[in-house]
Amino acid sequence: MNRLILALPLLALTAASAPPPKRIVSLNLCADQLLLALADRGQIAALTPLARDTAMSAEAARAKAWPVAKGGAENLLMLRPDLVITSPYYRIAPQASGTYRTLSLPEANSYADIRAQVMQVAQAIGHPERGTALLRRMDADLASIPKLSRPPVAAYWQRRGYMTGTGTLVDDLMQRVGLRNLAGVLGKPVLSRLSVEEMVVARPDYLIVETATDVVQDKGTEMLHHPALKAMPRLRLPEAWTVCGGPAYVRAAQSLAAQLRPRR
Repeated sequence: MNRLILALPLLALTAASAPPPKRIVSLNLCADQLLLALADRGQIAALTPLARDTAMSAEAARAKAWPVAKGGAENLLMLRPDLVITSPYYRIAPQASGTYRTLSLPEANSYADIRAQVMQVAQAIGHPERGTALLRRMDADLASIPKLSRPPVAAYWQRRGYMTGTGTLVDDLMQRVGLRNLAGVLGKPVLSRLSVEEMVVARPDYLIVETATDVVQDKGTEMLHHPALKAMPRLRLPEAWTVCGGPAYVRAAQSLAAQLRPRR
């Protein structure tokens, strides 16, 4: 945490030394959503194609008003960006990278990571005051969410039996509302698989499932509807609210708390 605090003033000085970017291209789904929350409309030159995908982006409806970047060095140069936001997994051709500034955003695995990235993007695009204001609203909304006094155990269970473990954004979200992650209770890694039989034996108090799995679409979702699990209470969240760190984290926390409230 101390290293993060020390790094922020240095970042502020770097951002202050350069003029605010006028044409920002996002090659990072999570950056899409931060730009929509923080940037001037005219600053955004293009978002990722996934920005319009309702299953993946919490801001898909808003993103339809902006063009998308199709990838490739030639297409990127045609957009004439002065700032490109990427992820550590995205490779930019060396011949193109020297024509603009780049900002790489890693995956956010906690609310602390989200807070840091909000300010990182806000400073890079020349609107640090908007980042501060957004964090103030998010902090206030989260502070108003009550925690369960006796933490029940919940499993974030996805199609094909995949279960999300500790040290992840989902785990952080579960702790936020007072849930214990079954993966941690069982000593499972960040991503593991649990069969129907194993889930029945584990008997978590809740299953957290994605709304897209409400209907059986294939064998991967069919197992989530096994009769042996019928009596197990479920909490439902859109996947788009948990894919990325950002304002959607608050919506997910509020939704979980609201679903838990009548059952306390």
